[in-house]
Amino acid sequence: MTVKDTSSPMRALILGGTAEARELATLLVNKGWHITTSLAGRVKHPRLPAGEVRIGGFGGPSGLARWILDEKVDVIVDATHPFAERISTSAYEAARATHVPLLALHRPAWEEQPGDRWIHVSTMREAALKAQRFAHVFLTIGRQQLAPFADDTDNLYVIRSVERPSAPLPARHRIILDRGPFSLSSEKKTLIDNQIDVVVTKNSGGSTYPKLEAARSLNIPVIIVDRPPLPASWVVTSADEAVKALNHL
Repeated sequence: MTVKDTSSPMRALILGGTAEARELATLLVNKGWHITTSLAGRVKHPRLPAGEVRIGGFGGPSGLARWILDEKVDVIVDATHPFAERISTSAYEAARATHVPLLALHRPAWEEQPGDRWIHVSTMREAALKAQRFAHVFLTIGRQQLAPFADDTDNLYVIRSVERPSAPLPARHRIILDRGPFSLSSEKKTLIDNQIDVVVTKNSGGSTYPKLEAARSLNIPVIIVDRPPLPASWVVTSADEAVKALNHL
């Protein structure tokens, strides 16, 4: 049995890209951990966390497992977006192959509140079919999964993303390039100014959800893509909880 050298810092790989991942990296670096955060590289100018940063894929579960062993990682933290199914699955399989503990840091999902008019769907294709019933659609799903909406030639799609989309787009579209967080008042103004009839979003979760509050206050329905099932793992919902869990290591 290999015993951890207590004189060397604990080494964690954080699969990041979220605010929670950045918060956790800061907390662990301040505690003396050696942290490497892996980013997918889809955003040209990402917000960088504390510690080392690695950008790009690993080459699937086997490539991730090799990297974990080569870098002598003590624990893996999956703090990716709740819809990043591929990397979450790779992390689970790599953890099993290497016997390195895996902690999942996933923010709580949003829950429907009185006054909400949510239309639940399980896939983006299903969301696109539902959206065709409305004349003015607000897409807040990022820029990676816009293709299912491109077949609609009749309705207007207002698309908000951090960077300009490169995927096929609906014939009638308007692009808003902006990065949150957004306030309730600004979200209401966006919905009103663009005469939005429906909002399309993923159930990304988190402590604030002004676009959903704005839709509720204006009685606008929301097509919400429910979270995909993720591999079973050790799960926490905040960076502080993650630190407490990791202290047990």
